[in-house]
Amino acid sequence: SVPSINLSGCKYESVRRAAQHCGLKEAGENEEWTVYWTDSTVTLDRLMEMKRFQKINHFPGMIELCRKDLLARNLNRMLRLFPKEYNIFPRTWCLPAEEGEAAHLLFLGTRAQTLTCFGTHRGDLFRRPPTTDGDVCKEKPFLIDGFKFDMRIYVLVTSCDPLRIFLYKEGLARFATMRYIDHSTRNLGDICMHLTNYAINKHNENFITDDTVGSKRKLSTLNAWMAEHSYDTSKLWADIDDIVIKTLISAHPVLKHNYQSCFSNYTTGCACFEILGFDILLDRRLKPWLLEV
Repeated sequence: SVPSINLSGCKYESVRRAAQHCGLKEAGENEEWTVYWTDSTVTLDRLMEMKRFQKINHFPGMIELCRKDLLARNLNRMLRLFPKEYNIFPRTWCLPAEEGEAAHLLFLGTRAQTLTCFGTHRGDLFRRPPTTDGDVCKEKPFLIDGFKFDMRIYVLVTSCDPLRIFLYKEGLARFATMRYIDHSTRNLGDICMHLTNYAINKHNENFITDDTVGSKRKLSTLNAWMAEHSYDTSKLWADIDDIVIKTLISAHPVLKHNYQSCFSNYTTGCACFEILGFDILLDRRLKPWLLEV
């Protein structure tokens, strides 16, 4: 029979088009399916009810990377164990658990320092510029035509035991819409200078829609620009590969345990797959830093 996909929990037409292109028939809510695609987290009941031939687009436990506070906890644990190898993300604290450490470093010494608080309903993250080697703000960001940008890297995980990771070489470069000036107390409020979020910059009158010089470009366009300007893109992508692998390794014990608990009857193949978006910022030395997953 023709493999089918259940998209009752998916609102994206792009997924529907991709499924049709791959020859998948769309199954109704109460019909049997081969692939289940949902935009939200998956309930334990849904996982436990799956049959051996079925696959779902989330791993149980991937929240360990996709929630900012849990990602910070996992990366900080690995940083303590392997300080050189895990110098891949900005210095980050989760509050209130690490408030004491953050406050101690904030007021250490006489030099005035600042903390930026990223508040979420799931936890607060503090990032501190520019006094420690682990801070992305210590190095100025890499600029193109005077603008700061970040990279959205798409990663496909097809197995967690063993860990199998595929990195897609196409993605997005998202630009700020105000030319970058070294940060100071006077320009910290210029969000369209410091933040590269598309959701913020698309409302700025300076937002440019253009495939080559626009405020949102393909990674292939960025790679071509770097090659034309004699930057070492092979080294950059090797460093990005390194970040992706190390980030997934930081949560691997939880992913493996949760998967084996839910799918102990799967002897061949993998019941889950997941597409992740890694947000990467480059500093002026072309060193990539992980912002979030």
